[in-house]
Amino acid sequence: MTSARQDFDNPWKDILEANFEDFMAFFFPDIHVDIDWERGYEWLNTELQKIVRDAEVGKRWADKLVKVWRKNGEEAWIVIHIEVQGQPEGGFSERMCVYNYRLRDRYHCPVVSLAILSDERSSWRPHRYDAELWGCRLSFEFPTVKLLDYRHRWEALEASQNPFAIVVMAHLKAQATRTDTDERKRWKFSLTRSLYERGYSRQDIFNLYRFIDWVLTLPDDLELEFRTELTAWEQQQNMPYLSTIERLAKQEGRQEGERSLILRQLSRRVGALSPARAAQIESLSLAQLDLLGEALLDFRSTDDLTEWLQAQDRAQTPG
Repeated sequence: MTSARQDFDNPWKDILEANFEDFMAFFFPDIHVDIDWERGYEWLNTELQKIVRDAEVGKRWADKLVKVWRKNGEEAWIVIHIEVQGQPEGGFSERMCVYNYRLRDRYHCPVVSLAILSDERSSWRPHRYDAELWGCRLSFEFPTVKLLDYRHRWEALEASQNPFAIVVMAHLKAQATRTDTDERKRWKFSLTRSLYERGYSRQDIFNLYRFIDWVLTLPDDLELEFRTELTAWEQQQNMPYLSTIERLAKQEGRQEGERSLILRQLSRRVGALSPARAAQIESLSLAQLDLLGEALLDFRSTDDLTEWLQAQDRAQTPG
């Protein structure tokens, strides 16, 4: 398994955007009930990247920024900064503090910083940052969730219908089976089959399978066995989403091809792209890539690309 596939940030980033309300309900239920979901929410990834670009305390690709509205009827809005941290990091709490302050300073609104700690060190539980000199003190606290704690709540995960129960189970089994590929294949099959048995929608099955497939990687021979067994099971059960994996592979292959082509075209139109800007392009959906492929013909500078990406962020607001 390559180091890139061991990096869990990308699948977390994708599943967060696909199932944000479920994410809040599962990990932060007290906050979830205070959000007015009927008003929708708005991803502010471009704004977060501006903050990250200026910060010198580190960067994780799964950092997400979303604007929500509370139920109290006030016009003020809340920015929630979601952090998925895969490995223990000495400056993590400071970075959370810096992001929070810079967002609050730029937008003059309440900012809530949330952390999902997905590492394997049970004693590492950062939740505050303190600094003091000569009587001047700074103290910053933020809510955290430790995924390791769910190892002792497995029955509750199996009983839950929230998609993030599957996410947590897949993540924990990816860690537990790192040196036992046969056991990993067994869990990959079991969790994938459970997507159908739980009665999820086609899109939820698609999104969750992508997560499972990313974190529960297998050697080529076991991956072939897994796909053969799953296809046989789908046919035996007469499942409505037959050949899910084959369709997924075709779509992802098309996405990768389009991303590469569009990145080359953009470089010719507006010049070399920064790593942060290239990462934005790589995070676009297939439909957005199609739109960008048409729009870039009119681009004259990186400002045109920035305006287009900001418009895409605004267009993702539900309702």
